[in-house]
Amino acid sequence: MKIARFSHDGAINYGIVDDDALVVLDGDPMYTGFNPTGERVPRENATLLAPVIPRSKVVAVGKNYHDHAHEMGGEAPEEPLLFLKPNTAVIGPNDRIVLPELSDQVEHEGELAVVIGAIARNVAAEDAAKVVFGYTAANDVTARDLQQKDAQWTRGKGFDTFCPLGPIVETEFSPTSGTIETRVNGDVRQHAPLSNMIHSVGAIIAYASAVFTLLPGDVILTGTPAGVGPLASGDVVEVEIEGLGILSNPVV
Repeated sequence: MKIARFSHDGAINYGIVDDDALVVLDGDPMYTGFNPTGERVPRENATLLAPVIPRSKVVAVGKNYHDHAHEMGGEAPEEPLLFLKPNTAVIGPNDRIVLPELSDQVEHEGELAVVIGAIARNVAAEDAAKVVFGYTAANDVTARDLQQKDAQWTRGKGFDTFCPLGPIVETEFSPTSGTIETRVNGDVRQHAPLSNMIHSVGAIIAYASAVFTLLPGDVILTGTPAGVGPLASGDVVEVEIEGLGILSNPVV
C-alpha cells in the first residue's frame, strides 16, 4: 500500500495512492489505522510533502556498501556505523536543498529509508519486519568537507534540508529487491541493487535498537552505494528506487 502525506486546500492529510487520486485517511495511519474519510483528491491538485516527519530522530548508517567504502578510502566496518541526523533536516519531494555558506563541497547520497512503525527496543533481526511501517527513498545530503574536517559527522550531515524523503511510503516492499539510482540533471551518478547492502535492514534495526529505543515515525537511512558526487546551485537531484518512485529536489 502506497501512503502519501500531502497538502490540499490549506490542510495536510494522509492518503492512500489510488492511481491518479489520493484516498484521504482519517489521521496519521501509523497511529489511527487505514480509515478512509470518503474523500478523494486528484493527485494533480495535491502537493506531496515529506511522507513522514520523524518524531524523534533520523538514524543513518555509513559505509554500508563495499564500493562506497572503497571510494571513501577505506574498508567497510564489520558492524553498522551509526550516526544521527536531526529531524529538522527533513524536507519533502520538490523542496529545495539549500547549500550552506559554511561548506564548499556538498554531495548527494541516494539511500533506501526505513520508516519505523512501532516502539522498538532490543529487537531481534528476524523480528525486525514487525516494527517497520514502510519504506521510502532518501537523500543523505552531506557537506563532505565538513564531514572530513570534523572528528564526527553531525555538522556535515545535519544542516536544514539535508534529508529529503519521499515521494511516498510503501508498506509492502522487499528491501532486498530492486535497484537504487541517483541522477543529477538526468545524468546517472549512482546505480546499484539494494541487495548489495552489507548489513540488512533487519540487522540494522537489531543493532540500533540495542543502543536506543526506536519510536514510531523514526527513519533509518540504510547507506549509499558508490558514485557520490557534488551538487551545485541549479542542479536537480533525483533518487529513484523501484517500487518507491522518484524523489526529486532542486538545489539552490
